[in-house]
Amino acid sequence: MRKWISFPKQVGTASKQAHADFPEQAIYEREVGRSGFFGPATHFHHRHAPTGWSEWTGELRPRNFDFNQLTQVATESPWQVPLLLHNAQCKFRIWHCSQKMPFLVRNADGDELLFIHEGRGELFCDYGHITLEKGDYFSIPRSTSWRLEPLEPMQIVMIEATNSSYQLPEKGLVGNHAIFDPACLDTPDIDAQFKAQYSEDSWQVQVKRHEQISVITYPFNPLDAIGWHGDLAPVRINWRDIRPLMSHRYHLPPSAHTTFVADGFVVCTFVPRPIESDPGALKVPFYHNNDDYDEVLFYHEGDFFSRDNIDKGMVTFHPAGFTHGPHPKAFQAGLEYRKKFTDEVAVMLDTRNPLQMGDVCASVENPDYVYSWKAKDEQKAT
Repeated sequence: MRKWISFPKQVGTASKQAHADFPEQAIYEREVGRSGFFGPATHFHHRHAPTGWSEWTGELRPRNFDFNQLTQVATESPWQVPLLLHNAQCKFRIWHCSQKMPFLVRNADGDELLFIHEGRGELFCDYGHITLEKGDYFSIPRSTSWRLEPLEPMQIVMIEATNSSYQLPEKGLVGNHAIFDPACLDTPDIDAQFKAQYSEDSWQVQVKRHEQISVITYPFNPLDAIGWHGDLAPVRINWRDIRPLMSHRYHLPPSAHTTFVADGFVVCTFVPRPIESDPGALKVPFYHNNDDYDEVLFYHEGDFFSRDNIDKGMVTFHPAGFTHGPHPKAFQAGLEYRKKFTDEVAVMLDTRNPLQMGDVCASVENPDYVYSWKAKDEQKAT
């Protein structure tokens, strides 16, 4: 067992409580932490914004992708969708699906998590039938056969837990029913729609293993279960079922919004909530060096209160290694407590190991995003 070199110490002028009651001489706080937000941490108080850089060279930088521009990449198979961000433990794709799948697919590499960004459709799998709506998460256990029949064009975020499985986070002091009650989880059903698709016609299953596709042909539809029992199944939950942890006196870290965990990464969901009301509490996400994790945010809908010029369907990618935090306009609005409620919905992927960018990312990247933390007058001057 290892033990962090960790002990409380204070040097100079600093607040006693993180994210609250800052010294009068400095309104900018920066958190440097390890193991995400679970390890030892230090909070610096600065005279200038930690994101106030004037120039940046090199490949390590904050990035912004407008994946709405990839709408022309439509396919009936999720295995034909290009990788956007990936490492050995997870793969992030966005699938545009508008046609009924005439075959089944099976992921033998790991669990698959679908997030329905746009549209709705009927999903059929080994476990039965379920209707997926906008805002749904749907977790599919490894090696489950499934197919999708869109009722309208669908845009789906896909996050693969490579050689791993999705689990629920430990909820600790707040108990098992906080954030969302497990009773909110839905599973597919052996219903009339499922039974109606029984068939003696030939069907194929496209199996993905090590990113190679094998095709298994059956002289019948293998989705022919008449029932099942057990405690392993696909599950669905909509972001509207999530009731976020809140503190009116303290801005909670992103880890408080964890929805799913897997080996080497977590998936968090930011949903509408009241903004902190205590006069001394920070009211926007704090500047931080999350030096052990890469951070990816997919913006689903709403007004993204800590970011400027970000629209739904966009993705920001902040690799580990530098400070990031709210844009200047959002930070000032937080100081003035202009907003009392957030109305954003976003999906966050935090990975323990570095992510690589897929080839298509360069074609939809905003190269000026790195300078979006400059004040407006500075942006005009560059």
